[in-house]
Amino acid sequence: MTSPSQASADGGSLTLEPEGIPGTPGGKGTPDLAGRTPRQLAWLRFKRDKTGIACAIVVAGFLIVAVLAPLIVKLYGQNAYDLYGQDDGLLNSYGLPIAPNGGISSTHWFGIEPQLGRDVFALLLYGIRNSLGIAAVVTIVSIVTGVLFGLVQGYLGGKTDYFMGRFSDFMLSFPSQLFYIAFSPVAISLFVGVGDQESWWVRPFVLIALQFLLGWMSIGRLVRAQVLSLREREFVEAARISGASSWRIIRKELLPNLWSTILVQSTLMLPVFVTAEAGLSFLGVGMLPPTPDWGLMFQTGATFYSNDITFMFFPGIAMVIFVVAFNLLGDSVRDALDPKTLR
Repeated sequence: MTSPSQASADGGSLTLEPEGIPGTPGGKGTPDLAGRTPRQLAWLRFKRDKTGIACAIVVAGFLIVAVLAPLIVKLYGQNAYDLYGQDDGLLNSYGLPIAPNGGISSTHWFGIEPQLGRDVFALLLYGIRNSLGIAAVVTIVSIVTGVLFGLVQGYLGGKTDYFMGRFSDFMLSFPSQLFYIAFSPVAISLFVGVGDQESWWVRPFVLIALQFLLGWMSIGRLVRAQVLSLREREFVEAARISGASSWRIIRKELLPNLWSTILVQSTLMLPVFVTAEAGLSFLGVGMLPPTPDWGLMFQTGATFYSNDITFMFFPGIAMVIFVVAFNLLGDSVRDALDPKTLR
């Protein structure tokens, strides 16, 4: 309610002053209103998405496993390179585990590998580490290249946009999987001479280079499309009229409006590169034994699938969980950043 104030000295008129009206700044018991930034609003929307939170926990678990794989394996007590089946007599004359379910026991939680007898749990941890590490490098390099390419193409426009667009179309015309399979041996031969020992870094480098070569165009096109729309907006025109340089406009005006697209696309690209790397190793043109790799585990599981499904079960379930969690996380992040988007 209101109460009369003291009469003014000249006319004695009364004025009404508010006292503690809810929602009035300075009112009794009323908290000060504070605005929220777009990031805070996006975080609030994301926290309400139970699927997104669950997928974020799963993804974080995979990342922790990839980073701490050596420590986890050390605490586990087994090694990814030791031949337990041959040293401990856990394989029969055909090279298959004697114990049921792939040799699962209290010592070997996920069993042992056929033929060589390596511990499957240790192989899986190191396989996740290697496959995820290669895919993460490819994703980072592809995102950086695609964003820079799309920014230049969309901002400059004209003939620059035309020729860069034709180059992007040319790169997209290559069938990626066939290109990887055909050119992996050729690329490896460029670094390894006839009769020379192959260095440990050659195959990871070739896998990263080939996947990057055909993996950056999609994000480049998305960034170009958004920059074409943003460069005609009022705030960009105002910055240009005020004398801001092109670099400042790109850095201060365009890039902040592209982070949502970049973040969502990153969460969608990473599982694609993981499965591509595993597929190449499965086909024999990626990583080679004895290097632990997700694709090599699938190769072993497919070879001995008829003897025991366990060899395919653990790497298969891990891959399915990883890919589904990352894809659903990407959808949740997209919905949080852009609530008008419908799944």
